[in-house]
Amino acid sequence: MKFRIGHYGKRVLAIGLVSLAILMAGSYILGHVGGYEARQLIQSSMNGMQTLCNTIVLASATILALLLTLLGLSSSSNSRLKKDHYHHVLQIARVDTIVFTSAVLTMVIFNLPITSSEKIPENWYDVVYYVAIGLMSVLSSAIIVVVYMLYNTVRNIIKIVGLGMEDHPLVERESDEE
Repeated sequence: MKFRIGHYGKRVLAIGLVSLAILMAGSYILGHVGGYEARQLIQSSMNGMQTLCNTIVLASATILALLLTLLGLSSSSNSRLKKDHYHHVLQIARVDTIVFTSAVLTMVIFNLPITSSEKIPENWYDVVYYVAIGLMSVLSSAIIVVVYMLYNTVRNIIKIVGLGMEDHPLVERESDEE
C-alpha cells in the first residue's frame, strides 16, 4: 500500500494539527497539576469526558451512514466520477472507523472507577490526568478532520451533481478513458 499526501491530504493534516495545537494549548494554560489536585480534576471532568466520547461515537457512526448515502448519490449521477473520488470516500471511512473505535475504547476506559481506587499511588493521577487530556484532544481533532474531509467530499459532489460542473477534476472525461 503506497502512502501519498497530495494537496488535499496536506490541507486535512494542517487542519488536524492546528486543532490539536489549540486543544493542547488549553491544557498547557491550566499549568502543571499533580497528586490530589489531578485526582479532583479527573473526578470533576469524568462526566464531560464520557459525554465527549459518546458524542464522537455518535457522530462517527452517523458519518459512516452518510457515506453510504453519498456513495448512492455518486453512483447514480450522470457524470462519471474518477477513482480519486471513491478513494477519498474510502479514506474518510477508514479514518472515521479509527475515530469510532478509539472513542469507544476511550469511553470504556473512562468508565473505570479510577478515582475510587485507594491502591493507585497519588503521583499517578497527574499522569492519568494528562493522558486523559491528550486523548480528548486527539479524539476531538480527529473528528474535526473527519468532518472537514466529509465537507470537502460533499462540496465536490454538489459541484459535480448539483451544479453540473463537467470540468471538475474528479469528473472523468472521454479523453481520460483512452
